[in-house]
Amino acid sequence: MDNIAQNVTALDNPDVTKIKIGNKYFTIIGTAHISKKSAYLVRNVIEEVKPDVVCVELDAQRYEALSNKKKWESLDLKSIIKKKQLTTLLINIILSSYQKKLGEKLGVMPGTELLEATKVAKELNIPIELVDRNVKITLRRAWNKMSFFQKLKFATSGLAGIFEKKELTEEDLEELKNKDVLTELMNEFGRVMPVLKEVLIDERDTYISEKMKIAKGNNIVAVVGAGHVNGILKKLESTDKIDLSEIEIIPPVSSVWKWVGWSIPAIIVASLIYIGYAKGMAAAQYNVIFWILANGIPSAIGGILALAHPATIISVFFAAPLTSLSPLIGAGYVAAFVQAYFRPPVVKEFETLSEDFNHIKMWWKNKLLRIFLVFILTGLGSAVGTYVGAYKIISNLF
Repeated sequence: MDNIAQNVTALDNPDVTKIKIGNKYFTIIGTAHISKKSAYLVRNVIEEVKPDVVCVELDAQRYEALSNKKKWESLDLKSIIKKKQLTTLLINIILSSYQKKLGEKLGVMPGTELLEATKVAKELNIPIELVDRNVKITLRRAWNKMSFFQKLKFATSGLAGIFEKKELTEEDLEELKNKDVLTELMNEFGRVMPVLKEVLIDERDTYISEKMKIAKGNNIVAVVGAGHVNGILKKLESTDKIDLSEIEIIPPVSSVWKWVGWSIPAIIVASLIYIGYAKGMAAAQYNVIFWILANGIPSAIGGILALAHPATIISVFFAAPLTSLSPLIGAGYVAAFVQAYFRPPVVKEFETLSEDFNHIKMWWKNKLLRIFLVFILTGLGSAVGTYVGAYKIISNLF
């Protein structure tokens, strides 16, 4: 029995899959992103195989975020707001915060095994290939493909998961480390919301497998999440020609939504012009003032509820009536930018973000989370004001 035990190596682990495609040998390690055992397994396999290259399920941005403890110092928050990427950042924080919460319970931070792969490769002078798609593209593609109600469902379920106080049992935590359970979770995820499965899983399986195929060398070790293994294996064995450029772009907003976005302000402006022509300038002025107040007041109240800077509250009061007439920018982005200008978060608040995110009261104390709060509440106020103002103006046509 001792001799048999001594012959068992890391490559015999059930989480390690070996496959030969053409003249290339692939050793794929399916990991749990919050498991110490996965980190140990990754090191042992790489040291044993000594591959020509190590492929890691990371993109340059995620690798920088995991490896650079001072990553927040280079984050240009104002630029993110100007580019209207605040929603994407919030989604990223929701996902990473939930994973980090699980990681803290297991005593290991998310992505430890991925960093371990890069660390071992560097120690052995083995080239590293970051084979995942840019996380910004993935999140934007997922967000753009969802309908309004799907976005609402995702946001509410995501926030509910973050603030849920239920404690995980030891059995729950052990199950999270199991590859079969992770795969089943992925499948269930796909059944509940197929659009997200297509972008977050299927497209990335394709992307990662194609990057693995073109990696230099014939002996390749790949470190990927367990839920991706089956999909990657199918893609590696497929002879279909894949054009990665098709899944590296952010799909444009549907022309229908653009038409709807511009038609609403067009109807409001046309209604005001008609009222002025049919009922006189006094009636038109009354409706203009009503529109300003209907938009400005709820937006300002949103800022007040978020304990925003006074300049933010004043700015959004005057901006909301105008932004409501343009689909190019929302009142929430204006308010967030002003808030970030007058109350910029400090590096420490970025570093405690994942922990603070789980506590509702910290949304008013952490300056970065307060910017998100300002963005959400003023945007909601503007949406309510637009509905009330439009209803009043259109009803005055008759």
